[in-house]
Formats: sequence, C-alpha cells, structure tokens
Amino acid sequence: MAKREKLGKSKKNAVPEPEMEEPKGPASNAKDQPPRPELEPAQKAAAVIVALGTDKASLLYQHMDPDEIEQVTIEVAKLGFIDAETTQEVLNEYYQMCMMNKAVTEGGLEYARSVLEKAFGSGTANELLAKVTKSLKTREFAFLNKAREKDLYTALQYERPQTIALVLSYVAPDKAAAVIEQLEGRRQIKVVESMAQMDSASPTAIKIIETEMQKRFDNIFVTNNNVKVGGIDFVASVMNNIDRSSEKSIFDGLSSRNEELAEEIRKRMFVFEDIVTMDDRSVQRFVRDCDPKDLVLALKAANQEVANKLFGNMSSRMAESIRDDLEITSNVRMKDVEEAQSRIVAVIRGLEEQGEIVIMKGGKDDIIA
Repeated sequence: MAKREKLGKSKKNAVPEPEMEEPKGPASNAKDQPPRPELEPAQKAAAVIVALGTDKASLLYQHMDPDEIEQVTIEVAKLGFIDAETTQEVLNEYYQMCMMNKAVTEGGLEYARSVLEKAFGSGTANELLAKVTKSLKTREFAFLNKAREKDLYTALQYERPQTIALVLSYVAPDKAAAVIEQLEGRRQIKVVESMAQMDSASPTAIKIIETEMQKRFDNIFVTNNNVKVGGIDFVASVMNNIDRSSEKSIFDGLSSRNEELAEEIRKRMFVFEDIVTMDDRSVQRFVRDCDPKDLVLALKAANQEVANKLFGNMSSRMAESIRDDLEITSNVRMKDVEEAQSRIVAVIRGLEEQGEIVIMKGGKDDIIA
C-alpha cells in the first residue's frame, strides 16, 4: 500500500493523527455480517483524506508530491459512500502506520518493534515492520532518474555494451532512448540486443557497477535482491521513443545478428489495439489492403474503441458487409482471432516501412497535414 505508507512518512509531528480509539478485535457477530469489498490502497488513502476533514487533510497535502496529490484527489472524487465500520478500520490501519513510521524515525527498526508489539501485539507488529522494511529498500540506480540525459551519456559512453544495457534498464524508456541515440551505430545494436536478452542480474554484478557509478554520481543505494531488468518489452518501449533513422539502423544490424529477436521486438512495438492512436487517413489506407475476413475475425475480440476507429474509416458498404459477417460468424477460436490481428498489424508495418502511413511513437512524431 504505497500511497498509504507515504501518507505516514511525513516529517516528525507533521502528520496529524486522527482522533480515535486504538484498534479493537472483531465484533462477536462479525461472521453474520456480509463481507464488505476490500478497498484498494489508493481508495484507503482517499478514505483517510475524507475522514480527517479539509483542515487536517491540507496538512497532509503539504508533504505529498504533485503526482500523489493528483491520484489521491481523483480517488476522493470517485470514492462515493463508505460505511462507518469500514472507515473506522481504514483509520485504525492509518493510525498503526503513523505510529510505526514515527517509531522507526525516532529509534530505528528494533525500537519500532518494541513499541508496536506493546501497542498492537507481535503479529501486527511483524506485519507492519515487513511493510516498512520493504518501503525502505531503494531500487537500484534510482539516482539515474534525476540525472540529465547528457550526463548519463557522458558517464556511460565508454562502458561495455552489457554495462550500458544494465544501467539503462533502470531508467525511463525515453531517457534510455536518448542515450542510445547518441551511441555509435554498432554499439547501439549491441546495447539493444543486450537489453532484450537480459532477464535478471546478480547482486554482485549490480554492486560492482553501482560502486563505479557512485564515483560519478555520488548517490547510489545497493540492495541484495535479484530484480527483473531489461527484457523485450522494455526494449520495445525504448524503440518506440527512438528516432526513425536510429531505429532502422538498429533493426537492420540486429536482424543480421539475431533475426528472431529483432522480429519479437517489432511485434511488441505495435499491437492491434494501438490502431486507436493512428490518424484517420492512415487507418483508411491500411484497411484497403486488409483481407475482409481478417477484419471480421479481428473485430470479434476487439474493444469498442478499436471497432469504432475501424468502422469510422471504412466505406458505408464495407462497414455494412463487415457487420453482417460479424453477426453470422460464431464459435471462433481465440488463436484465429490473434492470427488475424497479427496479419493486420503486419499490413500496417509494411505500409509504414513504405512511407504510406504514419504510426505515432512515444509522442515524438509531429504530423503535418
């Protein structure tokens, strides 16, 4: 419950503690009551905000990031009605978190353990400490998100491709793309290949690289856990943000080295549902080249937004024919639907390579009519 934890991490005496009784055991007739839906962490944070009232809630807002404020405010707006018993449970949980964070801040984990055990018992204390211990672990290379793209490139430009790949796997895709764009062509290919084939990294390898980076950035926290880094999905996100010339160069080189990997990355870069991001002229163009049978199969499992986009860019005759075929087409295998959608995506990719249509990528393309 990341948002709730952050609510309790404000500076000493800055977080208002709600006026309430300490947590009580379940009511004797609890088993006779119908189960209430479990609130999500963000909903619990919103419930606390509402229960505290505007004055105390405003104090919490002063210690929250803009993104956190936005998310909590949205949840407050969507919250609706919460019964008194659920509200009390959420406030009790918040109260426990406030006590836990205060104890940790003042005396460390062992001091917090003794305080929490006296207040709530050993079971609840262990559960709370497990949460705060997890939240205290800082993700490897977290400092890189604050580093400028130029500084990141300067620090990495002479490193081995495998090292660059590991480090870039910890930053946002757009920032990783900006660094890759500045690399020489062959190094671009090697870095992208390394990222795509990466699955996990050993704590020892991460520690060695972080120690070296620490000399350059002076703000790194090392952990001992294996973590998932890189991977094909991550590379697809990076490639969606990279410029066209670099993308072509990378894929040409990568295809010659590992054609199967290059094709898998391409598949992840644009999926059938991404049709909704295309401009109408491009949709009209690729629809003309699609097999009507593929369109029927693909639309059997398409969401309404994709369906509207496709029907809105067909001729009235074609749209009527597709709808008629949809009504009489039944008992379709999901495998057939996915294959039809893949063939449509292949048509789209082919037309883009020929320069006949445009696929929007990561907000980097400006379209001039």
